[in-house]
Amino acid sequence: MKLRSSFPLLILFVFACSLPTAAQPTATFAPKPTEQATATPTQAPAAETPRIPDHTSYLLDTVIDYDLHRVSVTERIQYPNHTGQELPALTLAIAANLWVDCFHLNEVTVDGIPVTGYALNQHRLDLPLPTPLAPDSVSTVTLRYSLSLPYMDQVHSQRARIFGYSDIQMNLVNWYPFIVPFKDGEWVIREPWSHGEYLVYPIADFDVNLKFTTPENQPIVAASGSAEQKGDSTSYTLTNGRAFAISASREFQVSQTQVDNVTVYSYYLPIYKNAGEAAMSASAQALQVFSQRFGKYPHNTLSIVIADFKDSMEFSGLYFHSRSFYDLYDGTVQNYLTMVAVHETGHQWWFEQVANDQAEEAWLDEALTTYSELLYYESVYPDLIPWWWSYRIDFFDPQGKIDIPIYEGQNADTYKAIVYFNGAHFLKDLRERIGDEAFFAFLQDYYSQEKNGIATSDDFFRILNEHTNVNYSDIVHAYFSKR
Repeated sequence: MKLRSSFPLLILFVFACSLPTAAQPTATFAPKPTEQATATPTQAPAAETPRIPDHTSYLLDTVIDYDLHRVSVTERIQYPNHTGQELPALTLAIAANLWVDCFHLNEVTVDGIPVTGYALNQHRLDLPLPTPLAPDSVSTVTLRYSLSLPYMDQVHSQRARIFGYSDIQMNLVNWYPFIVPFKDGEWVIREPWSHGEYLVYPIADFDVNLKFTTPENQPIVAASGSAEQKGDSTSYTLTNGRAFAISASREFQVSQTQVDNVTVYSYYLPIYKNAGEAAMSASAQALQVFSQRFGKYPHNTLSIVIADFKDSMEFSGLYFHSRSFYDLYDGTVQNYLTMVAVHETGHQWWFEQVANDQAEEAWLDEALTTYSELLYYESVYPDLIPWWWSYRIDFFDPQGKIDIPIYEGQNADTYKAIVYFNGAHFLKDLRERIGDEAFFAFLQDYYSQEKNGIATSDDFFRILNEHTNVNYSDIVHAYFSKR
């Protein structure tokens, strides 16, 4: 979620088993001389059919030249076909190819067979399969490629530049090809836009083996998973995630805290120690609140990374937090550093586990995540509820139908006011109409039913209707144009 903040006085353009029994002696009988021992034929056990994985897995062997801003990758994708139909080809998203002279594809094989007849157009790779992939079978795609990272030029860009390098950090986001969802007979891949997010991520498992060309001078690394040192490389593992991100800097300092079995890390620049630890504290509190309200946080790490750009942005088990918020931190919880830290933490539920089509139905994650901020303040700082509504939401006079796609949001500010802020008003009105008991039971059930999936508006209202018989059609009419 791209979240740029505006302030009333200052506008920033910037998420039982049984016991064993003792063996008993047995008598052994030899056949009589006049008898023949006959062997009973035994049938060899049938070979077990290999289990088909539930979802795709990615293995990325990655080497980074930090100073030259170059990355080389051998990526293996194990893709199980759960579409219910035979697939003659696969479609992958390669966001890095949107940058000039960045993505260089050297080789593609499918089940060991080289493939050359692919089509790479902008961020879409259509990959024909040597043999069509039957339903409930698995194929392995291997890609070898390199990245020449772009400079994150914030001055001459229409939107925040997150992917690439700056003077203080390197960010790998949407840096590897991934197989997009297949729904209703087609691959779901959207076009990028000036604001909002456009990629739709299926759930997947990730193993990232990372090494640097200069290990004696390698940077501090923040990543979307648990780390394990293996010789001169570090292996990161993320299970049931959406988007694996990496940030590296020689300037990072790191603080950490524990929430049950989750380690929360904060990566910041030395001058921002107080703000970095405040963001960490807010995220740790939000983890507790949201785990109670929605469902258990699924990973064992969460990393907060100061961002050398004007936005905050969520990925799996990691989010970037705009440096602007660190600059304006005033030592209290009535500020954007805290609010947006909570917001981005909320995205670990609404985006990371319950995904959606971010281009066509952005309200599903952004409205829920914005309203999650309120639930945090209700639980931790209830006296600040009026301030949150006034300062965070109503100052911007939000209005408009919240089910617009990103392509109809006019610009980043109007899009945010409609989808995020008026979306929070929709959830407020809905909660007041059906009552807290039904509302929170619904949220937990929505998370439970849609976890690991890609939810739609139809899913949202179907599950909602399982928890209330109250008529809320007028509220829907007020906030939605397509229902």
